[in-house]
Amino acid sequence: MKRTRFLIPVLLLLVAAHSLSAQEPLAANAVLTVDSIFTYQTKSLGPVQWQRDGSGYLALEPSSKKGFVDIVRYDAVSGERSIKVSVEKLTPAGATAPLLVEEFVLSPDERKLLIFTNSERVWRSNTRGNYWIVDLEGSGVWQLGGLSAKDKPSSLMFAKFSPDGRKVGYVQENNIYVEDLEARGKRITKITNDGSRYIVNGTFDWVYEEELFCRDGWRWSPDGQHIAHWQLNTEGVKEFVLVNNTAGLYPVITSFPYPKAGETNAAARVGVTRSTGGATRWFDVAGDPRNNYLPRMEWAASSDEVVIQQLNRLQNTNIVMLGDIRTGKVRPILTEKDDAWVDISWGDLDWNKTGLGRGDVEWIDGGKRFLWASERDGWRHIYAVSRDGRNVKDITPGAFDVINVEKVDTANNWIYFEASPTNATQRYLYRAPLACLSKMERITPASIGGSHTYNISPRGDLAIHVSSSFMKAPKTEIVRLPGHEVVRSLIDNREVQEGLAKLKPTPFEFFKVDIGEGVQLDGWMIKPPDFDPKKRYPVLFHAYTEPWSQTVVDAWGGLNMRWHMMLAQQGYLVMSVDNRGTPAPRGRAWRKIFHRRVGIINSQDQANAAKAIGKWPYVDATRIGIWGWSGGGSATLNAMFRYPDVYQVGLSVAPVPDLRLYDTIYQERYGGLPQDHPEEWKQSSPITFAGQLKGQLLIIHGTGDDNVHYQGTEALIDRLVAANKSFTVMPYPNRSHGIYEGAGTSRHLYGLLTRYLNENLPAGPR
Repeated sequence: MKRTRFLIPVLLLLVAAHSLSAQEPLAANAVLTVDSIFTYQTKSLGPVQWQRDGSGYLALEPSSKKGFVDIVRYDAVSGERSIKVSVEKLTPAGATAPLLVEEFVLSPDERKLLIFTNSERVWRSNTRGNYWIVDLEGSGVWQLGGLSAKDKPSSLMFAKFSPDGRKVGYVQENNIYVEDLEARGKRITKITNDGSRYIVNGTFDWVYEEELFCRDGWRWSPDGQHIAHWQLNTEGVKEFVLVNNTAGLYPVITSFPYPKAGETNAAARVGVTRSTGGATRWFDVAGDPRNNYLPRMEWAASSDEVVIQQLNRLQNTNIVMLGDIRTGKVRPILTEKDDAWVDISWGDLDWNKTGLGRGDVEWIDGGKRFLWASERDGWRHIYAVSRDGRNVKDITPGAFDVINVEKVDTANNWIYFEASPTNATQRYLYRAPLACLSKMERITPASIGGSHTYNISPRGDLAIHVSSSFMKAPKTEIVRLPGHEVVRSLIDNREVQEGLAKLKPTPFEFFKVDIGEGVQLDGWMIKPPDFDPKKRYPVLFHAYTEPWSQTVVDAWGGLNMRWHMMLAQQGYLVMSVDNRGTPAPRGRAWRKIFHRRVGIINSQDQANAAKAIGKWPYVDATRIGIWGWSGGGSATLNAMFRYPDVYQVGLSVAPVPDLRLYDTIYQERYGGLPQDHPEEWKQSSPITFAGQLKGQLLIIHGTGDDNVHYQGTEALIDRLVAANKSFTVMPYPNRSHGIYEGAGTSRHLYGLLTRYLNENLPAGPR
């Protein structure tokens, strides 16, 4: 019920398929249309990996052979470009076409490349595909997996070089394998042997991937002699079924384990196996494995111990333990508790962008201490913890939240992180000493507003910096740290910015709205051209409202922003407000007020904001609409059902009408167990209040949504029919949660939203 992304050991940014420069020149005061909002796409850097010495980086760029790429090297400072791997070298022996590289990773000795091709989607992300090795010293390119991979294309997952670069491990069909690179496919060792439909080694089931960000489920030991990995047993987990009615004459059925709230989870355990094969030693972690989670595991800066985190089912206690690989015994070293929930998966926290998962510990001082993220003092801070857990020291103290860790620079004793102590809508780079000997310092210049991300070089002296703001397209440049001097501009998206400047202007502003009891909410507003404050305009609110997304951020908004600009040009005031419970950097109390008040506190805050805004002299309180997707779709239902006298029109995309129909980990984290609090769960679900609908409601859902099931929309349809309510439903056959698959789908969806809004909430001032 949230936006997620899969991080790998390179900075993944998608290169836009279209740009404004490919379109017809715009006349002054041009007006956006549903067609043209899809043309203002920005360019961004493709997959990038810094070289170990920080002198340069590798990137993918279009080759002279149309539709394919070269792997090129850039000197970070001078910008000197050289082709590291040409498209010709990416053509395997006997093949008629080069490999279409999607991702790549340098070996530890930088003599080989591991490349990922022909990927297929596994739930949210394309994590299954073909892996190839490119020998950078001139010995060709070959496919991993031997004959098995050729017989079963796109079947390998999570390939990684061993620490010495001589082997690669990967997952295939729920088992882990290690391949000796010198043998080129002729020496492959099967590390686990029991993988099956129910036994999952080295990867995860649907709910672990979606809610705990667990995808890659195995790790090389630092000395390369062992492999630590998760194993899930999904037997006993009830399966959900998706029906594809359009694939042929008869339906195609897909079923998969999906634990709904209050139901049985998979059992997880962690073990260690020698990288040459043999028996697995499982760690003796206490507790019922189906009522506890093992969300994080990593080697503990040693090849003798593994650090494991165990989260109880209510997710309010997280135990960090060290496991001895020789005995399998574990000993707790740190316990994190919270009256609401322990947030192990902060929005974007990922040490050094390793891609190994959010919430991992990061070892420093040669393994004597580790870095740990906690809200124990009421704010998100980073703590340095001794290996035995007895000494815990806050290294980022103050009344502010750490939003994301960009780099731990152990060589120079700095931690770089994102924060915004005075403005919850923005994101800046700061750093603090690991020794906590002085105060943190802001790296992003005070003169630059908006939001900023950084991919910092191994030496910590350079960074690829991406900046944007609400109406300013992303700019990518290399900056020198800590002074932030610009070394080179990489992408400025000038064409997009100039194109936006030619549009009929839609003024925008950030604001605060007082909803009473001393609570102020952040919001933004886009106004129509020629806005007249003496007239009254209709308002469309964009909402999400739940703990996994903030809508009020001073950053480039992409497609939704362009659609909102188009609506403003038509005569709507378009607004968004972040209620309490959203992941704004405003402290623990702000976020965790959501606990056991799901659907209640967020819809109450939104309605109170709408009421307050409805009193503004230029707002027509009789023409208030709301729209949202996923959690925002649920927010739209709550608004229309709970506050029918506030909102006249709702556009709900992929909602969860009944919280019992969503998964265990997400929904129980915020609401407890449904069997423990049945009345609270009933009061938290929009479907309970469906009979109060008065306004015009459009519901859109993909029937192939594996995340938020169409089942919930069908249940809501039944409830609304029973209440004799008028409403409109648009099912998109076989589309997933993002509703983008199939030719013309996105264009059709936004066209439908626009028409429904125009017809039921007339635009323009009165």
